[in-house]
Amino acid sequence: MLAAVAELTQLAGWQAYDMAEHGLAQRYLTHALDLARTADDAGLGAEILAAMIHQATYLGHTATGVDLARAARQTAHRAGLTVLTAEALVMEAHAHAVALHERDCATALHQAEQALDRADRSSDPQWLGYFDEAYLSAKFGHCFNALGQHRRAERFAARSLQMDERYVRGKAFNLALLATVHARHGELERASAIGGQALTLTTQLRSARAVRYLRDLQTHLTPHRRQPAVRHFITRVDAALSQRR
Repeated sequence: MLAAVAELTQLAGWQAYDMAEHGLAQRYLTHALDLARTADDAGLGAEILAAMIHQATYLGHTATGVDLARAARQTAHRAGLTVLTAEALVMEAHAHAVALHERDCATALHQAEQALDRADRSSDPQWLGYFDEAYLSAKFGHCFNALGQHRRAERFAARSLQMDERYVRGKAFNLALLATVHARHGELERASAIGGQALTLTTQLRSARAVRYLRDLQTHLTPHRRQPAVRHFITRVDAALSQRR
């Protein structure tokens, strides 16, 4: 019962995070972690810590993200779930990348790949089903994008789209990532076209994060708005998201 309530509380935390209610999200996630500890469910505890790392890195609190990632790795080891170790490592890598610590990021990414390769997925809890090669590729793409390594980011962002189509929110995020990589590399028409796909999905969602990713893309493209494809995309974004957070 405690573990079930911890899962539901974590979900509430994710929803609050996605709607940019960050203080509320932190309270829900902290409470979920307490519930998982009381339930003596180390695996769920590591998963909740991974959510906390995700939010900390998104907010730019990279040192906190790294500290939480190390706690998540210890908890994953206690749970005996190697795939959770891989998740903690890739989250740590993203925090290092946002902090522009390239060597630490590379080390964590390499360790994450190794951990996922040796993980036995047959005993995974149901709530971990989303963590697959596509999800890992998206995190790699975010890392290389943060480090300015655009070609490597493009390769992984493209691979991340080989994903379960039921994850509409995740696909919107991944499309926005790929479009942003193209924009930062000067491939403006491709960025605008892929950004348009991300916009189509985002209009179906209530997600402050999805809106932010599109607005960030729009910022990258705005200096080039004289190009017809860019101008068309920017106009579409403004029309679709002018009333959205």
